[in-house]
Amino acid sequence: MKFPRLPRFKRVSSVTPIQLTERDREIIRLLQRYRFLRSSQIVALLDSGAQPVLRRLQLLYHHGFLERPRAQIDYYHQGGSREIVYGLGNKGVRIVKADHSNSPRGLRWGEKNRKVGRLFLEHALLVSDIMVALELGCRKMEGMHLLAGDEVPLSGAAPRPHPFKWKVKVNGRVKLGIIPDQVFGLEKDEESPDRAPAMFFLEADRGTMPVVRKNLAQTSFHRKLLAYEATWNQGIHRTKFGFKRFRVLTVTTSAGRVDSLIDACSQLNSGHGLFLFTDAATLRAHGDIFTLPWKTGRKGEIVRLLD
Repeated sequence: MKFPRLPRFKRVSSVTPIQLTERDREIIRLLQRYRFLRSSQIVALLDSGAQPVLRRLQLLYHHGFLERPRAQIDYYHQGGSREIVYGLGNKGVRIVKADHSNSPRGLRWGEKNRKVGRLFLEHALLVSDIMVALELGCRKMEGMHLLAGDEVPLSGAAPRPHPFKWKVKVNGRVKLGIIPDQVFGLEKDEESPDRAPAMFFLEADRGTMPVVRKNLAQTSFHRKLLAYEATWNQGIHRTKFGFKRFRVLTVTTSAGRVDSLIDACSQLNSGHGLFLFTDAATLRAHGDIFTLPWKTGRKGEIVRLLD
């Protein structure tokens, strides 16, 4: 059955009426969790046939439950076939608000999602690529659970609703702020005296930031590394969040960029093993984020995610 030819980025009123199904609500919940997803990712997360899901995504967009960021238009001007990226529309946000108290704030999230810039969207999609890989990997690994968003366990010292934003002193004098792109935990379902999840701070590096700068007042990836190193050395992860340990996961744009980040990491005084690096193409090609060989901040050292 062929889909009707409808405009990609302009809603029309002459579409089939719909009643929300449980699968529709699951799509809305997925977009609340990840903000932006490619259509293929939604299909994979639903573990369903592609054509019925794509048809439903089309209807949910034209009825205002989902949004298609307009920054994608640039991709279609380049020719070829590309899958559509979705976010929540205003009606989808209302569904989330009705179901949960911890819903996105503001009444016009659909407008925000539609108008995001291309660089913001590409960064958000890299974060989604990693988090979806983690969720699908956990489904394949018996007894493994992904903890993300409000599922991340926190001590009482971490304020809601934005706990993962903190400052740390570097070299005893310079205060640096940290806001990870994502925070998640991996929890095993096995009985153990110590069932604390493995905690990770995620950095999705699009290669737009200089790796090293002479002045710590200027943004650089090396400055981020210093801030995470100080967070570990000063025990902020324990006192502020209640994490026994953590690692920093960085996915970047190329193998060459990975090597540059590792070079910067080697300049740290300590904590080289906290940092794990790979590039997006390697992650996609390997297919299993848990067996993927990650490079650490120690040159030549390779580990798996749960080592």
